[in-house]
Order: sequence, then structure tokens, then C-alpha cells
Amino acid sequence: MRYASARRVLLPLFVVFFAIAELMLGGCGGSGGSAGPLTFAGASLSAGKIGVPYAQAFTAGGGKTPYHWALTGTLPSGLSLDASAGAISGTPTTAVTGAPITVTVTDSSSPVQSASASLHLTVNATVSVSPKNAAVIAGQVVSLKMTTNDPTGVNWTATGSGCSGSGCGVLSAATSLNGANETWTAPGPGAYTLKAVSVGDGTTTATVAAAVTDLSGVATVHYDTNRDGANTKEYALTPTAIGGGSFGKLFSCTVDGAVYAQPLWVPAVTVGGAKHNVIFVATQHDSLYAFDADSNTSPCAALWHANLVDGAHGGTGAERSVPSSGPNRLVGAGYGDIAPEVGVTGTPVIDVSTKTLYVVSKSVDASGTNFYQRLHAIDLATGAEKLSGPVTIAGTYPGTGDGTGTTTFVAQQQNQRPGLALANGTVYIAWSSHEDETPYYGWVMGYDAATLAQKAVVNISPNVGWGGIWMDGNAPPVDVDGNLYITIGNAVFDADATSGPTNDYGDSFVKLDKNLVVQQYFTPSDQLVDNQVDADFGSGGATLVDLPAHGANPTHLVLGGGKDGFLYVLNREQLGGFGDANAWQRVNWQAGIFATAAYWNGTLYMAGNGQSIQAYPLNATTAEVASGPSSTSANSFSFPGTSPVISSMPDNSNGIVWALDNGKYCTPQSPGCGAAVLHAYNPANLATEYWNSGTTGTNAAGYAVKFTVPTVANGRVYVGTRGNNIGGSDNTTSVPGELDVYGLQP
Repeated sequence: MRYASARRVLLPLFVVFFAIAELMLGGCGGSGGSAGPLTFAGASLSAGKIGVPYAQAFTAGGGKTPYHWALTGTLPSGLSLDASAGAISGTPTTAVTGAPITVTVTDSSSPVQSASASLHLTVNATVSVSPKNAAVIAGQVVSLKMTTNDPTGVNWTATGSGCSGSGCGVLSAATSLNGANETWTAPGPGAYTLKAVSVGDGTTTATVAAAVTDLSGVATVHYDTNRDGANTKEYALTPTAIGGGSFGKLFSCTVDGAVYAQPLWVPAVTVGGAKHNVIFVATQHDSLYAFDADSNTSPCAALWHANLVDGAHGGTGAERSVPSSGPNRLVGAGYGDIAPEVGVTGTPVIDVSTKTLYVVSKSVDASGTNFYQRLHAIDLATGAEKLSGPVTIAGTYPGTGDGTGTTTFVAQQQNQRPGLALANGTVYIAWSSHEDETPYYGWVMGYDAATLAQKAVVNISPNVGWGGIWMDGNAPPVDVDGNLYITIGNAVFDADATSGPTNDYGDSFVKLDKNLVVQQYFTPSDQLVDNQVDADFGSGGATLVDLPAHGANPTHLVLGGGKDGFLYVLNREQLGGFGDANAWQRVNWQAGIFATAAYWNGTLYMAGNGQSIQAYPLNATTAEVASGPSSTSANSFSFPGTSPVISSMPDNSNGIVWALDNGKYCTPQSPGCGAAVLHAYNPANLATEYWNSGTTGTNAAGYAVKFTVPTVANGRVYVGTRGNNIGGSDNTTSVPGELDVYGLQP
């Protein structure tokens, strides 16, 4: 009886449970039972792209499943609606913008329920353009490769800061189809955006950032005859661009020897019937190379290569560069300061107007006894000699240093270290020594740029010897009147003597006229000590600065310093003679100076021996340098410090300080052998570093060479190195020298 009662109780409970379950399922659109309200709110459709698989699913609620889906309107080609799954899918082949469609869902209840949503579908085209970045010169034609899957093509526009009444450059076509090569003729200097806009949808674009410069060339060391190290016509390299992850090493070019000379850049040189922007590289193996400055093959191919000691370039047989280290060395005292050979050391100079490069080579014959230094005039287009050159360098000057009444230039002993200068229709060349191996003098010579005939000679220490012109490899700056300024190394000073010789200018600043006649000099008070303790006044280079007139203050300045760590600011109109009291200003740089200061936007930039880069403002009103730096770099530069260069736009915006850390320069006196490291800093606050090449292996440069300077031009930075040569007794390594090229990825 109890069992039967339990059955009677459980059965109604089961029936109730089943009924509740059926009601719940029916309310969700399940089969059987009554249907609840059907809902479908629709949704905004995601945009598709031509050629890219597309999927968009819909969701309904309530009613009774299964659902059925329908569409009113036309889907773009390649897309379809799955009536059972409630999804649009496929790969669209045409572009549409906001195509109206209505999606309707019906359920399986009786009577049938339905719900609709009005939607809009957009399918965009894809558009890409290469290159993404272009750095060109005014008037250059840029080729652009456009790819799109919009069958109607793209429209092109050009906008930019350099647009004027002549427009924003010339595009070869206003509209182009897939795969077409568009060309753009660059207008005047400025920053431009070239945009390709899909005709079919108007919202898909691809852009090219184009920077146009009117820089006529980097034709001399430290950019110009002021030696201020500033390129104010750089539009491509901005802090944002180089800090955005797209700046790095583009390619490297192997050369046959270490690159001590600064690479030089000239635009629009016609080589082999085609125009190229060209970077010129001189090596210690007595070679000169011309490379396309913007792009190259892998391995890098030269436009031409000149061997400066072969028969076509004045060689007299089996001449070679001069061994400078190891047991077979033929110059110096054995320190191997320049290793492993001496060929071209001083930076050449280029006459852009005549397309002529002037360079000095040094060589020795097979016997090892006859040494030659020659001045070459090289055709930029071919590497061939011009002007019936080269000429063998020789010279004499009155003086008693050789034990007679005449001093004679000795090619073996003299180190052609400073860069060449071109002014007054004359190529000026200066010399120091190899490791202070005597006899040597501070020679300066001038050769006619049109004929290579010798025009002038001076020996700056003719009675006492020494007096090398080092200037950290910098060339003598030249003012608007054609006067040259040189700093002199250790030697006796007697220019203010009351008897005996009065034309030896050891440890002095000297102003020479165009005929190399001494006009004025300045000599620091500690000159005697400098000479006695090897604290050359002339270890650093000189920079000219011109200021607006302000009362009686000087407006034409020359600045430089040496190993004792003091920077002298001098009035070029009155250098002052002997004594610090006669200098306009003496600034404690607090580190030995083996560098040349860059001057930009009212500030001097330089790093002394073991020092961080210092930014010293120069007051245009007082013509004086601040007593301390306004900012310094976080990292320091071991010997010899560094000579920075600056790039910016003409209005001084987008300034960048570029500097090479060459501390591990591989020769015996170096603390080690390692890659040159290129740094980029904020000039307003040197503590902010934008980028350096030492953070990733892919950006690493070749091994360092001391005193080298980077060349910044037209969106690229060029760095000369010794490749993988460690400074041994020869250059027979797989990469005896290397040019590393940095820029924005194209």
C-alpha cells in the first residue's frame, strides 16, 4: 500500500517536470510546443577587403528553430548568404561603399514569425605603394610601384610643405591601374606626401613620404669651408622617423682598405649614361670608389673604382701603399698609429661645378726606397685623371731646420692628415708627421685647381722642425675673403722674438692669406709647457662662426683648442698675438680636445677625450660661449672623443646630432678593436638619444677608425670603417675596409 501510494505521487511530478521543460524549450525556439517572440536586432557589418576571405554571422532569438535566412538587395561579387547558417561569407572581388541590404530571418513556428534588419556593407580595395619613403633631390624623377585589386584603379595626389605656385611636383598620371608605374618629378625642397586613393571606395589609401633636398653636395670635410659640421638641408631624417623603428643599416660596400677620409656626396652625377647620387670613398690602399649613394646590389657594386698608383693614375711601376706597421713598416716610429698602411689619409675635396675630385695619394716603389705623394684631379663620372694630372708634390721653403738655408719637403716623413681645402681657385694641402718621426715640418701648399700648377708654399716651422698640422683630420677653414686658419702642433715658438728667426709658430693659431702668407697669429700663454709635455695646441680642428653685429663685440670668430683642454674663442680680425689675455675668450672644456666643434642654432657641440658630448650655447650678443654646458650626452666617448655633425631643416627644426664612437679603433694604441657606433641625439637635450647602431647586430658597422666623421645627406648616413681588419701588419682580411650606409627602410 505504501509503495502504490508513492507511485501515485511520483507520476504527477514527472508530468509536471516534462511540461515545464517543454515550455522552456518552446520559448527558445525549440521544436514542439508554442513559440515565443522572434527577435533579430541585426548588427553593423564589418568592412571587407577585396581578395580577403570575409565572414559575418547573424544571431536571432526566440521563435522556433530551425531558422531560415533571406536577403534583399545585391551582395558584392564573391559573397553569398547561407540561408540555413545565417552567415555571409566568401571572398569579395569588387569594392562597394555602404551597399544597402536587408536581412530577414523566419522561424519554424505556426504561424511563422519573421524579423528584419536594414544593413550596409562596405568592401574596400587594397592599395600598396613602394617605396614607402623616398629621399630625393629637387628635379629628380621618382618611380613608384602601385598595386591594387580595385579594377577601377587609384587616384594620385601630392601635398607638402614645399608646394608653391608651381604645384607639388608632376605626377605622370592622375589615375592609374593595378601594376602601373607612376612617376613623380620632385619640385623644390620640402616634405611631401604622395597618396594613392582607391577609386572604388575612396577610403583605402597608400602613402609615400617623400623628402626633397636642394643640397648641392657634401664636397668637403665638415660640410663647408666654415667647418661647422651642419647640414641644414635635410628633410628625410627627423627625430620621429629615426625613432620609429624604420631607421637602420641599409647596405654595406666592401672596399680595399681602411677608410680614414670622410665620405663625400654629390647628387645627379651622370655615370655610364645614367644619373646617380654618388658617394665617394677614399682608402688607405690608395683607391678611390664611386658608389650609388641611394641603393645598391648585394654584394655592393661600385660605379667605378680607381687605383691611384697604377699607370693610368701616375704610378711608375710596382708602386703600393706604404706599410705603416709590423716589421716591414716604412713610416713612423713603430707605434702603428695608422694601420696597416698609408695611402689616402686626408679627406679629398670636390669642385661640384667642374665635377672634379682632388685627392692626395702616398705610395712607395717596389724597392721600398722611393716615396711619392701626388695630387690627383679625378673625373667624378669615370675615375680618370683630369688636367694632365697627377702632379708629384714637392716643395722648398727658406729655413735652417735642415741644416742649410732651405728646407725640403720629404714625401716619406710627411703625413697628409688634414682634409684638403678648395678656395680662391686653389687646392690647399697641409701636413703633419707619422708618429713624430723626424725630420718633419708643418707644410701647407697651394695648387691651381684648373692646372695643378703649384702656386704657393709655406713651412710653418722652418727653423725648428715639428709644428705638424693635425687638426684631427679637419681641413683648414676658409673665410669669405679667402683667408685660411690652421692650428699648429708642438714646436718652438719664436714669432715674437726680438732677434733670430721670427717665423716659427709652434702651438699656435695662424691666419694665412690666399698666397699662404702669415697675416696674424694667436699663441696661448702655456705654449712652452705645451711643447715640453706634448700638449699640442693643434690636436683639434678649427670652426668659423659669424654673428650679427652688436656694438664693439667681434662678429667674425674662429674657435679651436688642443690637448690641454681649453677652447679658445678668437676674433678673426685680430687674433691677438701671444698670451691668453689677448684671446676674446678662453673656455675650460675640461677634457683634451682632439676634435672639431660643430656649430648649429647658436650652440657648439663636441666631445673631448673620454668626455660626453657637450652642448655649449654661444651668446650672439656678447660673442661668448657659456661657462658650462646646457646639456651633455649620457654616454662618453673614449679617446679621441668625437666631432659631431648636425642635420636639420633650414628653419632649424628636426635637428639631430650625429656622432661616431670610434674608441675601439684597433691600432696598437687603442684599448681594443670593435665596431664604430653611430649615435643620434636630441640637440636641445643631449641626454635624449634617439637611436644608436650598437643595439642590434643587424645595424653594426665595421671596425672603427679614429677621427672619422659621418656624412649625412639626402636621408642617408655614411660611415667609413676598416671592415673586419683588426689593424694588423697587412690588410689581407675578407673585408679590409667598409662603407656602411644607414637610412629609412624603403
